[in-house]
Amino acid sequence: MRFRPLRSATPTASDIVEVTAPPAAMRAVVYDGPGDAGVLREADIPVPEPALSELLVRVVAAGTNPIDAKTRSGRGVSGQIPEYPSTLGFDFSGIVVKSPFEAHPLQPGDQVFGMVPFPRSGGTYAEYVVVPTLSVARKPASLSHVEAAGVPLAALTAWGLVVETAHAHEGQRVLVHAGSGGVGHFAVQLAAYFGAHVTATGSDGNLGWLRELGASVAIDYATTRFEDVVGDVDVVIDLVGNVHDDTGARSLGVLRPGGLYIMVPTGGWDGYADAAASAGVRATTYKVVPDGSVLATLGRLLDSGAIQVYIDKVFDLAHAADAHREVERGHVRGKVVLSVTEA
Repeated sequence: MRFRPLRSATPTASDIVEVTAPPAAMRAVVYDGPGDAGVLREADIPVPEPALSELLVRVVAAGTNPIDAKTRSGRGVSGQIPEYPSTLGFDFSGIVVKSPFEAHPLQPGDQVFGMVPFPRSGGTYAEYVVVPTLSVARKPASLSHVEAAGVPLAALTAWGLVVETAHAHEGQRVLVHAGSGGVGHFAVQLAAYFGAHVTATGSDGNLGWLRELGASVAIDYATTRFEDVVGDVDVVIDLVGNVHDDTGARSLGVLRPGGLYIMVPTGGWDGYADAAASAGVRATTYKVVPDGSVLATLGRLLDSGAIQVYIDKVFDLAHAADAHREVERGHVRGKVVLSVTEA
């Protein structure tokens, strides 16, 4: 891994970008209802107006996630979309354009990254977003906007799984399925950082990389049944679910009595709770919490080099449909990101 110097929490002149007043309309990618990736289209829509404690941020780059593609196809959180056409996207990196008040710590020109409350608000596949101040943090100085945009949803999910739910600690045995994906590559790093013995599943081409990230054992899921080589695990972080080769059901058998199974993908396994109870283990799902204070901690870990983000591919906003197709093909290493505006 690369090691970088820690950054002061006080912004310097290089952290601040000159801003101009936003236009009345902005470029965005929208869709008019559920469908395949081809339903995504470019459109000019009104720039949102912040209220109360919200920031207006110009988006430089936006992360794409499996939940985006699921929602676009009619699954995910599509049931909570208030109206169409709608924009997609949860995470971003960009530049503050409007601040709630003059003495607020974040002011126009500050570079930030975070998560919008989609689907209750417009998504990040757009040139501007409004976002609660408690859901953002200053962008890590060592990361580009493209790199930073790949962090929020995936890293906050991994933190919630590893730190807040699994309570990772020295000597704990953790199995992470799909360890080379967006959430997975952060989960492997964080579990190892807090001293856990990490086993990760992935494809053959990612096994060496998983070890570099901190996995003590890396298993090629295509050639090896993980239950044949691992057992008596304290925690399973399942980023696959039971829809692929019964990964969830097989995972229950490698947990120690009373161990913890965490099922992450939306719609990944409806019967997980009853199956876990029958197997004598604990089980829970997990949903990401867009917490700016945790994001700031993750930013410090990124700046120190303790963890890193990997960006697999970058697409222009106009090619958001291609980004979705890439995500849906699977086997993405790390994250796919959209480039939205110039930094």
